[in-house]
Amino acid sequence: MMLAVLVQANAQLSPQSFSAIKSPEDAGFSVERLQRLDALMQSFVAEGLAPNVAVFVARNGKVVSYKGYGYRNLETKTPLQKDDLFRIASQSKAIATVALMTLFEQGKFLLDDPISKYIPEFKAPRVLESFDAVTGNYETRPAKSEITIRQLLSHSAGIPYEHPLDKLPAFKVPFFNSTQPDVLADVVKKIAARPLIADPGEKFVYGLNTDVIGYLIEILSGKKLDVYLKEAVTAPLGMNDTYFYLPADKAGRLVELYSKQWADKPLVVSANNDYRFFATTGARTYFSAGAGLISSVEDYAKFCQMLLNFGRFNNRQILGRKTVEMMFRNQIGSSDVWTRQDKFGLGLQIMTEQSRYSDNASTGSLTWGGMYCSEYTIDPKENLILLVFTNVEPYAHYSDLVHKFRISVYQALR
Repeated sequence: MMLAVLVQANAQLSPQSFSAIKSPEDAGFSVERLQRLDALMQSFVAEGLAPNVAVFVARNGKVVSYKGYGYRNLETKTPLQKDDLFRIASQSKAIATVALMTLFEQGKFLLDDPISKYIPEFKAPRVLESFDAVTGNYETRPAKSEITIRQLLSHSAGIPYEHPLDKLPAFKVPFFNSTQPDVLADVVKKIAARPLIADPGEKFVYGLNTDVIGYLIEILSGKKLDVYLKEAVTAPLGMNDTYFYLPADKAGRLVELYSKQWADKPLVVSANNDYRFFATTGARTYFSAGAGLISSVEDYAKFCQMLLNFGRFNNRQILGRKTVEMMFRNQIGSSDVWTRQDKFGLGLQIMTEQSRYSDNASTGSLTWGGMYCSEYTIDPKENLILLVFTNVEPYAHYSDLVHKFRISVYQALR
């Protein structure tokens, strides 16, 4: 089905709030087959594979499943509430992308503008040619072109997360969050000083691109990133549980962070205190557009429904329909997202007919996840959103959880 036809169909089915239903059959799901989803999520907890799982599934805006399984904290046996809060890591990227695109619609920039037009430190980028880990010596060459905003949004700018030069103090930057008194402007200027690992536009290189976008938002809006994200995206959508740093009265709803690096080892409390506590302690000055947000599964579902509705939810127009259509189009040409044989639009992955990742999701569905194990899928063909959250890092069962969750949702469709 062509995207234009999907847009027209969804325009007729664009709910502005989620609604309860008497039976999943009212949304086109088999009650009997949907029980497999419950059994699967319960088994992850019962077998010690996950401390907790929160799920949200809605079709045509009708909530098919919104549940929490397991424990917010295993040690205290505190049951998970379905509206508890999770570290969503790279799911922050889509929210920051939408915030930037609101400025695009205001005429603040063009997608193919060089980022150096707004952040001069990116002028005349260089590409890493060689690096001697023993001596610390390295060689670079001029990049073939400037980095564009489009390339930042599609992770094709040549900016990685882990970098061969990370151990050199001049290039060390926080990747995901910080409890130190870091600020976005300083971090982005250090990102600009790192040589690229590929020429801009050459291939998909997943990395700190969206953190650069976060600073661009600050420059173009004249406001701190947390303020603009709230004004432009989260508050209009009614996302009242989405923050970089949690207010004191909500800190108790943040789930504990666990680790399970090996399948045959038990869940243990994470030893990474920055990952555990960044949202509730520390300097609270660094706003990572790429990985720093906390949210609930229902809050993020509102964001997904807005994209499924092509820009509108909660009776608020966040983006224009044509802007969202553009976000859903391939922006990386013949390159692929890693080995998935999928494409990348502006801020999100596009599942293709050749996808090695999409399971039984429709071609053209959109997805992305976060390193603590959370993921969303937006399916325009089925007018469906599905989200699964937990917080374990590293996590030996990450792939099993997100894939089996998606499979169990789709197999229940009538």
